[in-house]
Amino acid sequence: MRVSKATLTGSRVRERRLTLGMRQAAVAKSAGISASYLNLIEHNRRRIGPDVLARLAQALAVDLAILSEVAEAGVVQDLRAVAALNTSLKAELDRLEEFLGRFPGWAAILVDVFRKATVAQNMVVALSDRMSHDPQLSAALHEVLSAISAVRASSDILTDVQDIDPEWRAKFLKNLNGDSRRLSRGAEVLVTYLDAPDKTSEAPLASATEQFDAWLTERDWHFCADFLAKPLAVQNDLQLLPTKSARFLAQKWIMQIEKDQKTLPDVEFGAALEQMGPDPRILAQQFGADIATVLRRLGSWAGLRAGLVICDASGALVFRKPIDGFVPPRFGPACALWPLYAALARPMIPLQQDITLTGQDGRVFRSFSICEASFPTGFDGPELREAVMLVLPQETAAKSDAQDVGASCRICPKNACAARREMSIMAEFV
Repeated sequence: MRVSKATLTGSRVRERRLTLGMRQAAVAKSAGISASYLNLIEHNRRRIGPDVLARLAQALAVDLAILSEVAEAGVVQDLRAVAALNTSLKAELDRLEEFLGRFPGWAAILVDVFRKATVAQNMVVALSDRMSHDPQLSAALHEVLSAISAVRASSDILTDVQDIDPEWRAKFLKNLNGDSRRLSRGAEVLVTYLDAPDKTSEAPLASATEQFDAWLTERDWHFCADFLAKPLAVQNDLQLLPTKSARFLAQKWIMQIEKDQKTLPDVEFGAALEQMGPDPRILAQQFGADIATVLRRLGSWAGLRAGLVICDASGALVFRKPIDGFVPPRFGPACALWPLYAALARPMIPLQQDITLTGQDGRVFRSFSICEASFPTGFDGPELREAVMLVLPQETAAKSDAQDVGASCRICPKNACAARREMSIMAEFV
């Protein structure tokens, strides 16, 4: 039984790409193939023709022989690398070929685990700071590393203990098989999570929220009524999002925009905005609309410099449109001093507050906030609250009259703050 050369070649292609820090889309374009085809190659689901392999080697700036070396030689080399990971345990290197000949399947599994572990460890180093912010990424990495530890423990026992009862050996092999499958699933989830397409950044977008934000950024956070009136075009646009979770967020936002546009049509609202200016109270009174709807329309209006933040009753940010000088945190809670949270505690009471961000250049923003309560399952059902905050630049407002707030405690340099929840990472530099 021989290990598939195509399998090892696909793994080498992926390892080389990750080492160079290149995206799948960039490598695929350079090699003249689709990103989806390259993904199948890297995950060992397609054979690689000599012409494609040559183009991939050129795109990855690597000698063709390194990608297409003899399979068994590559396996032996990687098994030696596995043995070198733990110098306190002496593996029988002189019997390596015997192990490969007798148990080629398990040898392939160990090599696959080693390669995935190497990739995972590199990811841990490169994304350590992000891991501290992103619980979904942390959980995925924990699952991979946990499976690696389990596989290594079982393989150490099988390697070091010579006289294992056949029944116990069978149990260890069964555990090794189960843990390797768990590692494979976990690694696949992690790779999908990190390799999500992102046209706005060189860094992979990990969470559905980031994918949703990037999708909105490409569309300038605005959807005109003519576009939304074409269901097929909308559905095709939604399919550009890489995950179901991101598409769920986008679909929910489009439904909200459609509802708001029916209350405040583009033509009429645009004319009123030009005549009266972006005062939410006046516009709400003009149209007989609720203030939250006006805030959402202003926050997504083309050509208007405006930030928009929405949170649910837990305080979690469910929508975050930044503007220059006011950027909501990507991960974790926002500043507790934001008027958004004061509005959350006082439903249906509009709040207006000038704010300035600590550590910024002193720019002042006027915030308009309100919280709405709803009962989607009936009056006797649970009450859901959602707070909306619109942020508009104020060129002439005095900073002395503005409330000093932060983005989040983690990056706020103001140590003497009564609302501080955690030490700022900036504390080491101030």
